[in-house]
Amino acid sequence: MTATDIVRMANQISEFFAAYPRETAVRETANHIRSFWDPRMRQQLFDHLAKGGDGLSEIALEAGRALSAKV
Repeated sequence: MTATDIVRMANQISEFFAAYPRETAVRETANHIRSFWDPRMRQQLFDHLAKGGDGLSEIALEAGRALSAKV
C-alpha cells in the first residue's frame, strides 16, 4: 500500500466523522484506525506523519498524532 492510499483512507474516515464536534471526530477517527487497520497500515501512517503528514486532513493528522503518541 502506498502513502497515497493511506492518506486517502485516513481522510475518508475523518470526513465521515467531520460532522461531529472536533474532539469527538479526532477520537473516533483514531479509534477506527486503531480497531480496523492492520498494524502495517498504522505503521505506514506513522511513517508518513514523521515526514510531515502531507495531504492528511486536520482531523486525520490530529488522530494519527494521537495514535502515534500511544505507541
